[in-house]
Amino acid sequence: MARKFKTIDHEQSGRQTLTIDDCLPADHLARFIVSIVKMLDLSMFYAYYAAIGGEPMDPPVLLALLLYAYATGVFSSRKIEKATYEVIPFRFIAGGLHPDHSTLAWFRKQFLAEIKLVFVQVLVVAQELG
Repeated sequence: MARKFKTIDHEQSGRQTLTIDDCLPADHLARFIVSIVKMLDLSMFYAYYAAIGGEPMDPPVLLALLLYAYATGVFSSRKIEKATYEVIPFRFIAGGLHPDHSTLAWFRKQFLAEIKLVFVQVLVVAQELG
C-alpha cells in the first residue's frame, strides 16, 4: 500500500497574512535590545550629526542592529544589511528600513568606542533583569 503524504500549497501559504509581531516571541532578544536601546542616553551619537546634509539613518536603529548582530554572531555589515530583508528579528529591529552595508560599516567605525560602552551597559541591564 502506497503511503500518503501531506502536501503543501505554496501559493496558498504565500498569501498568508502575518506580521513580524506574529513571528517574534514576546521574550525574543531582538525585542529586549530594542527596549534597552530606547532607554539609553544616545546624545553622544546625535551630537556627531550636523544639521546639514541628507537625512541620516536614526542612530538607535543602527545601534540596535549592531548589538543584535554581535549578540547572535553576525559581524559582516553586508550580512546585517541582507538580514534586514530576510531575517525576522533583524526586520523587527530595522522597522522596515534597510541600512546599506556601507552605512553600517561607517557607523561602526565612527562610533566604535561608544558602541563598546553601550554594549557593556546592555550586558549590565540584562544581568540585572536576569
